[in-house]
Amino acid sequence: MGYRLSKHDFSELLHKLQEDNKVYGPTCKEKKGTFSANDLVVYDQVADLNDLELTTKTKFSPKEIIFPIRQTMFYFTEDQQQIPQVDEESIIIFLRPCDRNAVKRLDEIFLENGPEEDIYYQRLRDKVKFFVLECTTGFDSCFCVTMDSNRVEPEEYTAFLRFEEDELECEVTDPDLEHLIQELGSEIEFNPQFKEEDETEVNLPPKEEITNDLFEHQLWTDYTRRCIACGRCNTACPTCSCFTVKDIVYEENSNCGERQRMWAGCHIDGFTEMAGGHNFRDEYGDRMRYKTMHKIYDFNERFGFDMCVGCGRCDDICPEYISFSNCINKLNQIIEEGE
Repeated sequence: MGYRLSKHDFSELLHKLQEDNKVYGPTCKEKKGTFSANDLVVYDQVADLNDLELTTKTKFSPKEIIFPIRQTMFYFTEDQQQIPQVDEESIIIFLRPCDRNAVKRLDEIFLENGPEEDIYYQRLRDKVKFFVLECTTGFDSCFCVTMDSNRVEPEEYTAFLRFEEDELECEVTDPDLEHLIQELGSEIEFNPQFKEEDETEVNLPPKEEITNDLFEHQLWTDYTRRCIACGRCNTACPTCSCFTVKDIVYEENSNCGERQRMWAGCHIDGFTEMAGGHNFRDEYGDRMRYKTMHKIYDFNERFGFDMCVGCGRCDDICPEYISFSNCINKLNQIIEEGE
């Protein structure tokens, strides 16, 4: 069922929802960017509709809401362990279709990738309701259509929102939310619209023609010269899900502490370093090859769809202007030309 609401009424709805939910969305922090005069667009809690930044792309994804950058797994003493509690409030996330599809990839990694579910991810994931923002144009670096992540199905969201100048239209799939909206809005026919064409042309190489011979190609050596292993592409990516684990021992009592997990990434130094100093991917180009193959080949082999969702954040945030979409195109060109 579709509804039309004024922006004032939607703000009222947002205030009601905050009684039982933490509400997150893209927000603009004025003059908090890399340079003093630049704004920073990040995911944060929103209290009002005016807090939502709907026109500027954020270089940060919403994944940290359900997969925190740093997360305590348990506290320990000499003979006891205790898993920390999580907030009882539910979570609402405003996000675009590509980011909703990115959560689908995280679900596969944390919940479907073996006999045991990741309980730390599951506890937060179970609380989430998705409010998908209609996106029909995207941004310059996006290629979500190529990666088949431009669309979402009704069972994948609680509400689908289209913002107009003074009002918004929406589709609601949750009966409880629909009850609230019925009191504020009027019923309409509503059909979600999706982006149909990428501004950035990306040509995925045929998977059956990706062979081990490509592992030694000169292409990757070029990235060894350009990449500085800062890992910003990993942390900005909405589907990168690697982490490392560290025990923190308290100064007051060395028998007590906590075990934390924190984000890690395949481009960052030390990620593949093992006891004895052996490192599987010491060269930065090897790390680029690993990431590329994982995003457009390996993940698909196991789960049936590509890991990359084409949000383009890795292109946006790289300080060396390395473009992942260009890398995919180069790989496809190499295969086409039989180099």
